[in-house]
Amino acid sequence: MNTPSRIIRKGAEYFFLAVLCFCMGDAAARLAERWPIDTQTRDRSSVPSVSDTRIISAGSDSGASSGSRAVFGSGASSISGNPSAVPASADDSWGLSFQEEGKPPVANASADYLAQFDAFYARQTDEKVLYLTFDAGYENGNTGAILDALKKHKAPAAFFVVGNYIETAPELVRRMVSEGHIVGNHTYHHPDMSSISTEEAFSQELTDLEKLYEQTTGQPMKKYYRPPQGKYSESNLKMAQALGYKTFFWSLAYVDWYQDNQPSHEEAYQKLLGRIHPGAVVLLHSTSKTNAEILDSLLTKWEEMGYRFASLDELAASAQGADSSVSESSADHFTDS
Repeated sequence: MNTPSRIIRKGAEYFFLAVLCFCMGDAAARLAERWPIDTQTRDRSSVPSVSDTRIISAGSDSGASSGSRAVFGSGASSISGNPSAVPASADDSWGLSFQEEGKPPVANASADYLAQFDAFYARQTDEKVLYLTFDAGYENGNTGAILDALKKHKAPAAFFVVGNYIETAPELVRRMVSEGHIVGNHTYHHPDMSSISTEEAFSQELTDLEKLYEQTTGQPMKKYYRPPQGKYSESNLKMAQALGYKTFFWSLAYVDWYQDNQPSHEEAYQKLLGRIHPGAVVLLHSTSKTNAEILDSLLTKWEEMGYRFASLDELAASAQGADSSVSESSADHFTDS
């Protein structure tokens, strides 16, 4: 017989079961929603890419980690990479994965892919040659010592400058030119160029800097371009190429851009000596006190390892088989200076 108390008890049991089923169903739905995202994240983690450097902006263009397998980009963070997962091309931040000391890193865009757009990140060679490049977002007193060290070693370099640098340190830009260095285009305002979709806006960032450079030096600017923070897209590469530019990424960099947290000399040597490799395009920041202090001895150590220093002109010409004439002309210039 269904007494009132029995009816109440049964009702409570049914209510409890209904709530339990609802909660279990909601939990299952939440799990189902999360599962694809977690799977995608795990898949992406195997692809070398960097969202950290400015390997990275005027204050943060390159990144590194302390492990033997580090990914560099144009920022201050890094992740491990699986070389087998590296895509042939990428629309993102420039990224590298170092697999073996003394060997070229694996990049997240292949040399063959970049070559379609007159773009480079290293030279594919067994010769112990390296190409020195400096990103210069502003001047804080270290460029003079860097230029002194380069002159002492007769080492040509490329300085990728922004509008602020030319405006505030025109005498140093003129010195770079007079001492035989390349001054390249790092854009006028140092924006994320991959977010610029129109040819007009893209062109203006480069041409505005060209005009300022020519007003300052009396010479036309070399059409060598480095994307700020290493951020790029295939359409950007095509736009730069259409403007007559060659695009230069890098194959070696380290975290040297934090002015208030400079690496020790030992940390710098560890990264820059252990990861140097034939054909390397080295990215350093001219704002780094550590770089200014160690560059003379660093160049000496690289020379002792059998490396020679060459101009980006030689790297660009290597794709056309004109290396020797460019190399000799660069060497003559620095011998005379």
